[in-house]
Amino acid sequence: MLIIRTAFKNILAGGKRTWLNVAVLSFSFVIMVLLNGTKDGWLDEARRDTISWETGAGQLWHPEYDRYDVFSLQEAHGTPPSEVQSFINNGIMTPVLVTQGEIYPQGRMQNVLLKGIDSDQKIINIPSKRLQGTGTEITAVIGRRTAKAANLNAGDRVMLRWRDRNGAFDAREILIADVFDTKVPGVDAGQVWLSLNDLQQMTGMPGEATYLVKSADCTLQNDMDGWMYKDLNFLMADLEAMNQGQQIESAIIFIVLLSIALLAVFDTQMLSIFRRQKEIGTYIALGMTPGRVMRLFTLEGTCYSVLAIVVGTIWGMPILAWLAKNGIKMPDMVDDMGVAFGDALYPLYRPSSVLVSIIVVVVLSALISFLPARKIAKQDVVNALKGKIN
Repeated sequence: MLIIRTAFKNILAGGKRTWLNVAVLSFSFVIMVLLNGTKDGWLDEARRDTISWETGAGQLWHPEYDRYDVFSLQEAHGTPPSEVQSFINNGIMTPVLVTQGEIYPQGRMQNVLLKGIDSDQKIINIPSKRLQGTGTEITAVIGRRTAKAANLNAGDRVMLRWRDRNGAFDAREILIADVFDTKVPGVDAGQVWLSLNDLQQMTGMPGEATYLVKSADCTLQNDMDGWMYKDLNFLMADLEAMNQGQQIESAIIFIVLLSIALLAVFDTQMLSIFRRQKEIGTYIALGMTPGRVMRLFTLEGTCYSVLAIVVGTIWGMPILAWLAKNGIKMPDMVDDMGVAFGDALYPLYRPSSVLVSIIVVVVLSALISFLPARKIAKQDVVNALKGKIN
């Protein structure tokens, strides 16, 4: 405890130089926590929204279906396996039929994906209830992005053209029953949602589907009758890839910030050892070995990080808490990025991430303080008593 008290006393005696180092380190610490919280908050929200709007708890795909290849859609449909009919009847799995089409808003053509879904399903958040049309009119719902691109609003009618299973073209006017707002572009951008029964009749594919979406209550977790089961790890591979990319970017920012902060600590320690030669000699004369003096100077550098964490917590916590509550406003261009971003991004501060940031700052501060302090352990005792550092 004596060496700890001495270390704190020495760095507090440094005055403005000490608080400058603490300020730079505390800024780096708060930025590290904020960036980690921003990444964790986005990933957590994106996962929740993707499950709620698009993937459900997992999917069962037709063997010909490839979500990245629109040319596979002509053959990617079939009657779901008989073993899953009980799941469909119980409402814990819902079929989705996907095909290509074109809409003609204001006389111009726009390619879209037509997706048919059961109007009574409750597994994903698509407002399928709005697809329960009256009479012979075909109703559809579209997302905000599609509505903006096509300049359509709820209540508008637009011409729709599609191809049936035999490749024959057909066209019909549809009613836009609703425009929904979602953060998940995978169910919005360039997509028109129709009633499953309507799309099956339009394409001549009665009882067929392209993939099945299951709820958390469905126990299916394996391939069945040629249909391929896709778990959430597969369905969210894009999110994980983006997360890995963000980790690399965050690491680069951390390295730059900590390099600046730790360079200041390193320079301070080097200058301190040079200017405090007689003090080092006095410590040794009082019975401290060069090794203990080296530990004292290393501990002094580590105390900068401890003070920085305390100071950063004092001024940074209110800011971080405010951002977690109100979010970080995102620009409109994120809608075109193809990932789940909302109007604001809400950081999520995981205790594990905060602890890692603390450990990184403290350990690196100790290491960068140890490097110049090694010089003390190599000194001759007589020279140290004379205040001479070789």
